[in-house]
Amino acid sequence: MAAQAGVSVGVRGVLRTFPDGTQAIASLDLDIAAGAFVALVGPSGCGKSTLLRLIAGLDTPQAGSVSVQARDRLSDRSPVAYVFQDAHLLPWHDVLDNVALPLRLGGLDAGARRARAREALSRVGLSDVAGKRPAALSGGMRMRVSLARALVTRPRLLLLDEPFGALDELTRLRLDDELRALWRAFGMTVLFVTHAISEAAYLAERVIVFSPRPARVVLDATVDLPAERGPAIRTEPGFARTVQRLHAALELGGA
Repeated sequence: MAAQAGVSVGVRGVLRTFPDGTQAIASLDLDIAAGAFVALVGPSGCGKSTLLRLIAGLDTPQAGSVSVQARDRLSDRSPVAYVFQDAHLLPWHDVLDNVALPLRLGGLDAGARRARAREALSRVGLSDVAGKRPAALSGGMRMRVSLARALVTRPRLLLLDEPFGALDELTRLRLDDELRALWRAFGMTVLFVTHAISEAAYLAERVIVFSPRPARVVLDATVDLPAERGPAIRTEPGFARTVQRLHAALELGGA
């Protein structure tokens, strides 16, 4: 699976109000550099998931604009992949066919899509379960299948909405390591929504902290940690300072 250069994301004056009058986002401006790993943190209901859906093109703002642009101009809209908190796997398909589904919907022939699906499963360490049904897998394995299904499209923008939030702590830590390794291998742009401040600090190069809705930026911080990260870094003073800074921003924003 070839590495893919990330894309830049621009959010300009975005407004999103729901039919019941709830204002999720008001006049938000953001710039995300190509190839960045950015975590979005904020209280429940502050508009993080809404922002992700707007960037993915799954929702439309009432005002403002969202742009996704590749520096090499290979296409008007480069491939975007979305990973939800629930794996959303089709129970009547085996793992391989679940991973290959986006390629089947895109019209790729059976041989090519199954080969790419096997490659994606290998990337997340699940080659040995290709023939199993989702019901036979643990929660962590199902999330890895969901991640493989996103990677099979070779995305240049990967959007993740609390994908590991329902998992046990040990599984979550392992998947954090896998996700960061995949980002470094592919060079794609990653936007990761999480409620866990320590997860944001561990994964991302940049963390954006939002206030309660309508979302406004309370802190836009660069994470000053080594590119090579492992479990031991969570015990280091620099990591603790980063977590404390993010926590203070959440409190300042009224979380």
